[in-house]
Amino acid sequence: MATVNYTNPKTDLTVRLFDEFYKRELLIDSNVYDTVLSFFKNIFADGDAAENFTLSVFTISEDSGTPVETLLSELSKQNNIQITATLAYYLNNQRSNATLLGITNTPTPNQYTARNILI
Repeated sequence: MATVNYTNPKTDLTVRLFDEFYKRELLIDSNVYDTVLSFFKNIFADGDAAENFTLSVFTISEDSGTPVETLLSELSKQNNIQITATLAYYLNNQRSNATLLGITNTPTPNQYTARNILI
């Protein structure tokens, strides 16, 4: 028995992403989501990593106001290490300075300030 696969124009063609850690919900066009996800699946062998990077790109796009296509074209010219550094740069602009990504040197407080900190 043959079947015909077609899209139903009455259904919503958006992807709804839930970030449970930050309690955030993003509504995304499914075609754009599939494009970004396939880009990261070609780069990374791990599917979870590809999905996390995809979520990061859409989060960056929403927070910075930069279109996803612009971010994707910028990332497509880079290798894996440069992609990670670029995403860390964008995400660090949205985070607290106490929780920066990709920073290996931990800031040491002033000696007199450190004595006053209670843990």
